[in-house]
Amino acid sequence: MATPGPVIPEVPFEPSKPPVIEGLSPTVYRNPESFKEKFLRKTRENPVVPIGCLATVAALTYGLYSFYRGDSQRSQLMMRTRIAAQGFTVTALLLGLAVTAMKSRS
Repeated sequence: MATPGPVIPEVPFEPSKPPVIEGLSPTVYRNPESFKEKFLRKTRENPVVPIGCLATVAALTYGLYSFYRGDSQRSQLMMRTRIAAQGFTVTALLLGLAVTAMKSRS
């Protein structure tokens, strides 16, 4: 039984360039987006996620402020509110992904 020879690629690999795959474009968008443009586009696609993030930050901030002031009852309430806001945000994110996946199928 003959052993096969070494496989030599047709084009040498260059780490500085992305690999060329037939039928696949390395970027979806023709023009690269800035951070602000991408943030605004994503917010328009799923506006509930930033609202949930802001609610989480607000509950955390007020909870820490209450803890600093020594109001442990209010601090505990705000930490529980933060957990609820995080759950809301994750749920909104997952629902947004599901809607996006359904749109791409049709």
